Amino acid sequence: MIMSGTTTGGVTIRAARREDIPALEQLIATSAATLGQGFYAPDALASAIRTIFGVDTDLVDDGSYLVAEIDGALAGCGGWSRFATLFGGDRYADRSAAQLVPGQDAARIRAMFTAPGFARRGVGSAIMAASEAAARKAGFDKLALMATLSGVPFTKATASSRSPGSPSTRTGSRFRSCR
Repeated sequence: MIMSGTTTGGVTIRAARREDIPALEQLIATSAATLGQGFYAPDALASAIRTIFGVDTDLVDDGSYLVAEIDGALAGCGGWSRFATLFGGDRYADRSAAQLVPGQDAARIRAMFTAPGFARRGVGSAIMAASEAAARKAGFDKLALMATLSGVPFTKATASSRSPGSPSTRTGSRFRSCR
C-alpha cells in the first residue's frame, strides 16, 4: 500500500481509487495513441488500446495501482502487482489471479502510462520508485516488467540507475499481443 500523497520531485503519488478509473482509462488511451506514434502502426495501437491496455481493477482494489499528479492534474498511472499477470487491463482475456511468492517470484510492474503533456517530467520515475518501495515492503526482491517499444528507453534508463538493495530483475521487451 502507498501512503496517500507521497511527493517525489513535484510528482504526487497516491493509490488509485475506483472513481479514478474513467479518467485513468482515458489517460491510458491518450498516452498509448500519442506516445506510441512512430513505434507502432495506427491500427496496432488502436487494437492494443481496445483489447489489452487499460486499468486492472484487481490492482486498484488491492491498493497497488497508483496515480501520479502534478499540481493536482492527472499526470500518469501505473503500479506493481503480486499477481502472475504481467500486462493487460480488465478487458485482456489472458489474465491470471495466481499469487506470486515473495522472495521466490518477481513482482510485476504494471500498466505505466504518462499523460503526453507530462512526459519527461519524472512521472514514470516517481511511479517506479513508489512501486519498488511497496513491492520491497511486501517481501519481493525482484521485479519483472514488459515494456512497449515507446517505453523501452525509460525501462533501460531506470534499470541502469538502480541502487544496491533495489529489486534486481527486469525484462523489457516488445508487446506482441496486437492482432
